[in-house]
Amino acid sequence: MSSEGLDLPSAHPPDDEEEVFGLRLLTLTPQDAGNRIDKTLADLLPEMSRARVQALIAEGRVSRDGVPIRDASGKAVAGDYRLEIPPPVAAEPAAEAIPLTVLYEDEHLIVVDKPPGMAVHPAPGSESGTLVNALLHHCGDSLSGIGGVARPGIVHRIDKDTSGIVVAAKTDAAHQGLSALFAAHDIERVYIALTRGAPRDVKGTGKGTIEGAIGRSSADRKKMALVRSGGRHATTHYAVQRTYGPKERPLAARIACTLETGRTHQIRVHLASVGAPCLGDPLYGSGPPANAVRAAITEAGLTRQALHAAVLGFRHPVTGEVLRFESPLPPDMAALQEGLENL
Repeated sequence: MSSEGLDLPSAHPPDDEEEVFGLRLLTLTPQDAGNRIDKTLADLLPEMSRARVQALIAEGRVSRDGVPIRDASGKAVAGDYRLEIPPPVAAEPAAEAIPLTVLYEDEHLIVVDKPPGMAVHPAPGSESGTLVNALLHHCGDSLSGIGGVARPGIVHRIDKDTSGIVVAAKTDAAHQGLSALFAAHDIERVYIALTRGAPRDVKGTGKGTIEGAIGRSSADRKKMALVRSGGRHATTHYAVQRTYGPKERPLAARIACTLETGRTHQIRVHLASVGAPCLGDPLYGSGPPANAVRAAITEAGLTRQALHAAVLGFRHPVTGEVLRFESPLPPDMAALQEGLENL
């Protein structure tokens, strides 16, 4: 998720988390030569970050024509390259007594309202204090093992600083069933975003659909972007529920986004692409908001992107019961919305 609602449809790690492993074989032509080898290889392997390539070189796992490459800053030359990518070594997360807001729970699955600032599963920089750590304490050994050691029970995820509803599987049958629902896009997911300005809407309806493949940005490896080639198809439907400030040129808006797909940072990238980035977004904000909006952000204490997973609906994968959950805006977004209403 953000990865909003990123689908994790099996035990395999998602293709945008840079946890791929195995062999990569590349042939560089003279036209590919000249730049630094770490940058060249990272550019040719979009699933690999430059830092990851540098680490592999330092570990002696990158060779050219059978000879290990020792210097990541050296020039790329023509030849046959081999990158050996080891499987991730996942430390088993520890159970932690972290309070959870449980919206629903039975023997098969659990639905929780995740606060902002909590990562869904352990990752570099967030090894503890995650939703997985909390679920291990709350559910004990009942979490599905399909997600692997590092993220048991996790079927989808939302960004660390995005708040809202997440479902986790307690049995393998539920995990497989939920994964199938996400893969088929047969699940209701609605997010509320407070944005800088409003989408450029040529029809004036306040509703629209944003489509475009999302992949890693070539300009900044930490960001995702709409890309012309590669990437993964993404579709977001949006409805402007309210605008704030002058009607002809709103300073901010409240937008409901319904996901058809679930790609990393999908809503954040898509809204930014139509000129309405989430307020407070450190990656996709693309410029400061109006002074009055900035003052409202400060007053509300918002220190993250104003994005909340407000609705999750699906058919129970085991019992067949139709379930639908709603979550109100968390305190920081609720305070910001109140401040925007005074513009």
